[in-house]
Amino acid sequence: MKLGESEGQVGVGFIAVQPSGRQKQGEQINQWTRTLCVLFFFSGFPALIYQLVWQHALFRIFGVNIESVTIVVTAFMLGLGVGSLAGGWLSRRHGMPLMPVLAAIELLTGLFGTVSLSVFDKVGSLVLGMPLSVTALVALALVAVPTLLMGATLPMLVGHLVKRSGNVGNSVGLLYYVNTMGAGAACLISTVLLFPFLGMQISVYVAVAINTLVALGALGAYWRDYRTPAAAMVKLESSGPRIASLHFAPVAALAFLGGFISLSYEIFFVRTISYAMGGLSVAFTLTLAAFLIGLASGSRQAADWCSATGEEGPKHIVGSILKANLIGLLFLPVLAHLAWANLGIVAVALVMVYLLARYWGALLPSLAHFGIAPDSRAGTRTALLYFANIVGAAIGSILTGFVLMDHLGLVSIAAVLVAAGCLCAVLLSASLPLPGRAKWRHASWAAGGFILAITLLPASASGTLEALQGGDFPEAHPRLTRAVENRSGVITVDHAGVVYGNGMYDGRFNVDLVNDTNGIVRPFALSLFHDHPQDVLMIGLSSGSWAQVIANNPQVASLTVIEINPGYLKLIAQTPEVASVLKNPKVRIITDDGRRWLRLNADRKFDAVVANTTWYFRANAANLLSSEYLALVKAHLKPDGIYFYNATESDRVERTACLSFPYGARFANHMLVSLSPLVWDFTNWRNTLEAYKIDGRPVLNLANEADRKRMDELMSLQASLALRGGTGQTQPIESCTQILARTADRMPVTDDNMGSEYRRTLGME
Repeated sequence: MKLGESEGQVGVGFIAVQPSGRQKQGEQINQWTRTLCVLFFFSGFPALIYQLVWQHALFRIFGVNIESVTIVVTAFMLGLGVGSLAGGWLSRRHGMPLMPVLAAIELLTGLFGTVSLSVFDKVGSLVLGMPLSVTALVALALVAVPTLLMGATLPMLVGHLVKRSGNVGNSVGLLYYVNTMGAGAACLISTVLLFPFLGMQISVYVAVAINTLVALGALGAYWRDYRTPAAAMVKLESSGPRIASLHFAPVAALAFLGGFISLSYEIFFVRTISYAMGGLSVAFTLTLAAFLIGLASGSRQAADWCSATGEEGPKHIVGSILKANLIGLLFLPVLAHLAWANLGIVAVALVMVYLLARYWGALLPSLAHFGIAPDSRAGTRTALLYFANIVGAAIGSILTGFVLMDHLGLVSIAAVLVAAGCLCAVLLSASLPLPGRAKWRHASWAAGGFILAITLLPASASGTLEALQGGDFPEAHPRLTRAVENRSGVITVDHAGVVYGNGMYDGRFNVDLVNDTNGIVRPFALSLFHDHPQDVLMIGLSSGSWAQVIANNPQVASLTVIEINPGYLKLIAQTPEVASVLKNPKVRIITDDGRRWLRLNADRKFDAVVANTTWYFRANAANLLSSEYLALVKAHLKPDGIYFYNATESDRVERTACLSFPYGARFANHMLVSLSPLVWDFTNWRNTLEAYKIDGRPVLNLANEADRKRMDELMSLQASLALRGGTGQTQPIESCTQILARTADRMPVTDDNMGSEYRRTLGME
């Protein structure tokens, strides 16, 4: 039903006026509603920009492990939930002008946004190293003010809109639609415009500017209505007291369950599509955009259903949840059979994400329609319903992110979510005013979906990891022999011993210097750069091949390894070439975020810090490549210490290294930087290689012709050094002087610009 149409459809009517007056008032209501929707649409823009930027900022502070990710998401959710309760309270304050309050919320949010990044950095330094519970409270406190303000708007606006439309479901559906659609649009704009071109701080300023414009628009609308009092408040009075169809308690329980399942699906989809895209940053934003736009369109559809009479509305709503379960059931099996589509598989996945979110998006407005009466308490009840939904989403984030992801694979999680969705459909059908025959039919369909999820989904989705894992490193859709799925990610190994981290090439099990299939010469070269690398820190473990080589260097006395994903330890223990590194008394392996560990251990100094860093364009790669991170590493080097890390052939990464340290060069695809002049000691390197043994076997047996030839090849690199770095990246050694001249048109990587995480996807780097 359109706002202002016949009162018989909703059981409410206008104050008695002449037909021409009624028509005029209807037009005024529609004009007021359109103004409100436009403002609320653009209110969704800065909210999403803040969320994306603040997640990046908080990850730098707390780390990028799953604990930090879950804490940040949960803090946002709980802030919105508590804010909704405040909005419900505001909605009952008689005489409180809506538009000025909305303007105040936008201005206060923008004011906090202006100083947010600097506040995060300062507070993060104060709580560094505190227990996880304290960290969670601090994260919640950091985002409390803006999320409380954001969460207050929906129930407050619903309370006012219900007074004009007399339909709670329609009001919730319409407002949730425009705000969520604005957030989805902001996701796409952040991906293709803000983050690639402007960086984090200016993106925040853009959000602040939008907050300000929305506030000015709200004040302008208030001034317009103030000058024309007839349009300011068109009251409705009931033609017969309408009460809610359902008791509020079961409705709130269904909202809780719906929030739990919906957020769990979001986490599941992000994991799946991120794996398919090799861990690119845009995987998260594109998935979130598809999910939000789906929720918005589903909410809008529900607004129309809530205006229907008889059984049609409830049938549509239950049918929507059943369709969502069908999409959830088909999601992985469909993708498993689309390996031939290459990147097209991502497009199919995003379409299915949109469809599932669209069907689930109908739930909240529908529950509001049947569980909340259109009276003076509508805003307060909407706040409670929204709070229950948000609490369910927060618990879904914790349980799915911490527990399910750590014990179940993608296929098993899909089965659990479908089963939970079927349960929700049965409970919803049982609660709604439907004939018994319809309830039994819905229950039968849900039971069928439950049985299929438990019995057929695992078999029909076999091969999903191979189908999703694309790329050219070294082959698309490799035959996988091992896989570890935990809350930190998905690690796979193919038949050739190649290791993939979250769908992207991450190394190979190999420590053979003669048959060098993985550039293993690079860790073997440690003694070329430093004549006594006794204490070594390594960021990242991966296959364990680098750790095995460095730990067995006769000059190394201790090796500390920081690895964020403990799943690598399981694979290493199963691989003979590297298994002994786990028992090497020199080695200490710590599960943590590398950047966070460096900040927590400011007093530790090393002769060498080594990082076989991931590809420069992957999500959060800038956290280990930025000039700010290099300054952090610099503080952990002894006076003659070196930092040796993978630039993965990025001009920007190489330039950043040369600008951050006074001395440096490129060796193969690694940057070698130091606070002291570099010493290329080929004699020390040769002596070390002759003494090198791994598991009791010599690395190079010079009695063997192939080994002697390999030694000669390595020593010949000195000729490249004599050329003072050669003429470009084709040379094995290149000086920083040459690098800075070659990369003069490139800007360095910083925490703010996030390197190439978003730019490369657009074909810019």
